[in-house]
Amino acid sequence: MVEADANHETGGLRAGEVAVELPARFDAALYYIGRIRTPWQRRQDCPKNPRESDAVCSIELDPRWVEGLTGLETVSHVVVLYWMDRARRDLVLQAPHHYAERRGTFALRSPVRPNPIAVSVARLVRIDGNTLSVVGLDCLDNTPLLDIKPYFASTDSVPEAAVGWHAGRKR
Repeated sequence: MVEADANHETGGLRAGEVAVELPARFDAALYYIGRIRTPWQRRQDCPKNPRESDAVCSIELDPRWVEGLTGLETVSHVVVLYWMDRARRDLVLQAPHHYAERRGTFALRSPVRPNPIAVSVARLVRIDGNTLSVVGLDCLDNTPLLDIKPYFASTDSVPEAAVGWHAGRKR
């Protein structure tokens, strides 16, 4: 375990962050089914969350999966799962710039996690062949796409959900 202190950065860690050694091998394999095209080239330019931007982004689906889009044109929103391939994977405690206290990786929506899978609910603007135009993503240009699913407000929305530490956070 590697921990940064307030006076010294270790391996790119911020003060208070803790990194662990990663396993020697992977447990599973997956297919990237496409790529996401966004206007953001650097992490610091990305919105902190998908709702912070109204940029129209493109999801370029590998042509072999185009038939899988059949019927998707009728939905207003999609769940997009993507692989944050440029994020580090070894932090267990993080000190995000915009929070006053450090938090455990699994208490955050940060892309920095053992398996950097991100999820966004995006508004579907249109489908043209193998390209989906959407609003509501927060990733770097050319991010690998893992999956697309229709968003069901009746089952995916939990209006009473709460993240206690976030509601009382210091700005």
